[in-house]
Amino acid sequence: MKNIHFLWLVLATLACNDPNRIYEKNVNFDNNIWAATEVPIFDFEITDISKDYKFFYNIRNSIDYPFNNLYLSYSLEDSAANELSTALQNIDLFDAKTGKPLGDGLGDIFDHRVEALPIYKFQHPGYYRFKIQQYMRQDSLPLILSVGLRVEEIATSSDN
Repeated sequence: MKNIHFLWLVLATLACNDPNRIYEKNVNFDNNIWAATEVPIFDFEITDISKDYKFFYNIRNSIDYPFNNLYLSYSLEDSAANELSTALQNIDLFDAKTGKPLGDGLGDIFDHRVEALPIYKFQHPGYYRFKIQQYMRQDSLPLILSVGLRVEEIATSSDN
């Protein structure tokens, strides 16, 4: 029995070892409803400006979410609240023709990691803020359980 617990501990440790991830945080929504007025904010620090970075949305939804997609708007700001990048993006959560859920699922919950900003080069080290807003026609989106941000360093060939 001790060997099984040890094996789980080793597997959990290996799964958490992610050298490219510099930031990741998720925000859960009360009652699994994302109100249009609720804008999750993610504050993070960049210390190495010699690297390029990727940004990903983490989205968790129920299989009963009533739409095939989710429109999101993001804003990346520096510590002085200067807007550095912004976009409105359409995220497919279900196949539009078949209705089959996309992402990784367990039961009726599906997780999506979707590229938000594929390559970004910071000009200065410091603190930054990333805001995510749902931009659907419906003010309150049911069955969106959480949304989050993941920031990764883009590995270069010299990093290998």
